[in-house]
Amino acid sequence: MPYLDDPLIIFTDLDGSLLDHHDYSWKPAQPWLDKLAAANVPLILTTSKTSDEVAALQTALHLTHQPFIAENGAIIHLPPGWQTQEQEPVHVMGARYSDIRQALVDLRQRYDFEFRGFGDVTPKQVAVWTGLPEAQAELAMQREASEPLVWFGNDLDFAHLKKCLSREGLALTRGGRFWHVMGTDAGKGQAVQWLSQLYRQQRGVPVASIGLGDGPNDLSMLETVDYAVVIKGYHEHQMPVNDGNGSQVFRTTEFGPHGWSQGLNHFITLP
Repeated sequence: MPYLDDPLIIFTDLDGSLLDHHDYSWKPAQPWLDKLAAANVPLILTTSKTSDEVAALQTALHLTHQPFIAENGAIIHLPPGWQTQEQEPVHVMGARYSDIRQALVDLRQRYDFEFRGFGDVTPKQVAVWTGLPEAQAELAMQREASEPLVWFGNDLDFAHLKKCLSREGLALTRGGRFWHVMGTDAGKGQAVQWLSQLYRQQRGVPVASIGLGDGPNDLSMLETVDYAVVIKGYHEHQMPVNDGNGSQVFRTTEFGPHGWSQGLNHFITLP
């Protein structure tokens, strides 16, 4: 179990984890947010949301001095205190959005695949899919390196789509509501590993990491950190966390921010 004397860094998913699945509230987690802020523990938002969405949430959560990971690990934003001469404020892992969209459009025209991405529809439709207000849905459409999809076809065609995307250097990741297309070398796990290494370099000492998430797109993150919190989710997907790196895994009995707090209570003791 991490102790307060050890350098600690926390990576958290948002939807269904720190944020409630239904109303996107984090209020049940506020006591822990206050504790982490008082102890100067970095809390890194690690989400499928876009940079614009995360920036707004960072402001509301008073986390603008921390980095964040957006679009399922395809985008890493560094605040001034984390930037070095070698590092730009924004680090892109994988393919750019325009290239992903072009590949998807070409494949759909060639094979008549039945899907719709955010780039195919209006903010009103994205609002229906996500439950977000239309203004926030517009922020969710400001993508840089990944595309959420809704699949309408059969399993055979879906397997074909996966193979086609792989030949294009792209991969599908399952989120809570959507499939996400991004570069094969992008992902929450890769982003967490990259950012943890940068943090260790800055501090010059080993760092203990905690990850919290509820969905299949969180698995690579949960398998990368030292202490993994699998938050009970509103889905039927299996969450088989491979703890081959020696990480400890705790599965919550509560959902959303209640489960998020339950996980931190299990691993950390703070005043």
